[in-house]
Amino acid sequence: KRQHALVGVVAALGVATASIGNARAAETIKFGHVGQPGSLMDKVATEFAKRANEKLGDKAEVRVYGSSQLGSDTQMLRKLKLGTIDMSLPSTVMSSVAPSFALFEMPFMVADREHMSRIRESELIRGKLDEAAESQNYKIIGIWENGFRNITNNERAINTPQDLRGIKLRTPNGQWRVRMFKSYGANPTPMPYSETFVGLQTGAVDGQENPLAQIYPARFYEVQDYLSLSRHVYTPAYVLTGASWQRLPDDVRQILAQTAEDMQPVALEMGAQLDDELLTKLKDEGMKVNDIDRQAFVDASKPIYQAFEEEVEDGAAMIEEVRSLKDE
Repeated sequence: KRQHALVGVVAALGVATASIGNARAAETIKFGHVGQPGSLMDKVATEFAKRANEKLGDKAEVRVYGSSQLGSDTQMLRKLKLGTIDMSLPSTVMSSVAPSFALFEMPFMVADREHMSRIRESELIRGKLDEAAESQNYKIIGIWENGFRNITNNERAINTPQDLRGIKLRTPNGQWRVRMFKSYGANPTPMPYSETFVGLQTGAVDGQENPLAQIYPARFYEVQDYLSLSRHVYTPAYVLTGASWQRLPDDVRQILAQTAEDMQPVALEMGAQLDDELLTKLKDEGMKVNDIDRQAFVDASKPIYQAFEEEVEDGAAMIEEVRSLKDE
């Protein structure tokens, strides 16, 4: 009986040990973003998780938490540093992490997605961004897309910078976006993306600026009358990791990094497709759509470029590099 009991204990311990081993193998990788269901962030992150999990098998599982479930972009940056989440997909907020990221706050800098592909592969630009992230204990494993940003509001169609005067405009938390819209005459108001709909609904702000792939899924058309196709800023979305990255096994890190890189052209393709589809849908929802006087905005943007070149280390070199890649 004692032998049978001992065998039983050993067997139970073996099962428990195997269970612990399986639990460790199936570690959950938390990937957070602020995008609503149907947004570009949601679609690309979901496809990334699907592809990564197929390769990971029972080693680990990527779980995506959208709609700010894990917090705002700023909150998720803090959680990455603490290692309480593993990945996030910040955009504009990165300009508050390190000055180099403000490169993508420069208005009308990125001509189109082909231009952005060349910028992303530039050793100067990618090197600067990687170095800036690592200086703050983050690691970029991919650069996806948030998209070309457009202005919505309830006051009037925006044709020139003068039309923005006096408009309370929700912006992300980034000093350069605030400075830019102040220079145009608007009253920029930083606000978390998750609070923007209510802010528009209650009149706390008159308008906001975002890619179409954020505007439509968030149903801003329900509380906004005018859509001005400004495409004033192109914002990347950075696949960012933090403190937990080095704790992951090498093969898991390799799969995640390779899959994030593989998704880079996919994100651009999805973004282009969504822009076409969602513009039609926003018109169907009754939004009044107009194009802007682009040259008027470009002329009004010269001071913000000058400030960037003066205030950001190697700012002039980065701007020159981006311009040199425009017509390749």
